[in-house]
Amino acid sequence: MAMWDRIKDQAKGLQQQAQGARGPAGQRQPGTGSSGASGGSKEKLVGLLKSQLGSLKTELKSGAYRDASMAMCALVAAADGSVDPAERHHVENLILQNDVLQNFPPEQLRQRFNKHVDQLMFNFQQGKADAMQEIAKAAKKPVEAKAVVQTGFVIAGADGYIAPAEAQVLREACTALGVSPQEFGL
Repeated sequence: MAMWDRIKDQAKGLQQQAQGARGPAGQRQPGTGSSGASGGSKEKLVGLLKSQLGSLKTELKSGAYRDASMAMCALVAAADGSVDPAERHHVENLILQNDVLQNFPPEQLRQRFNKHVDQLMFNFQQGKADAMQEIAKAAKKPVEAKAVVQTGFVIAGADGYIAPAEAQVLREACTALGVSPQEFGL
């Protein structure tokens, strides 16, 4: 648990740093770096979560983590209600390049990710319910539960920005997993 405490402390520090760069009305102060709360501080947080996730690679080999992570990636990709072919391909590449997810055969990852994306595109509400059910299965192991959220956060933040719809999906996944969204600055 000490590792998660360090992650939480580092995330809080990054969040406070981002808030410190804002004025009383939440406005960015001139010369404070990125252009929004989802900018530089989120990029740093994503980088931190990615490296922390990598340090857990040997512990994250279960089918529950694999399946929940693919459901999480699909939900993040479809958070805005659509996934065009270019976005699907981009997220697939992110999945296949992810150090921790290399614990699993690429075809298994592709198959599970695409199954969830297809379900989400056919009937978003039913697909989301099915994906959340898959995600919730990882709640039995706290390390895996937090790693699923981290994986989703890394995918969501790969473009340097976490859209409000992506943040909402991540918060909902936290609830399904029994993880505090505040641990991730959500």
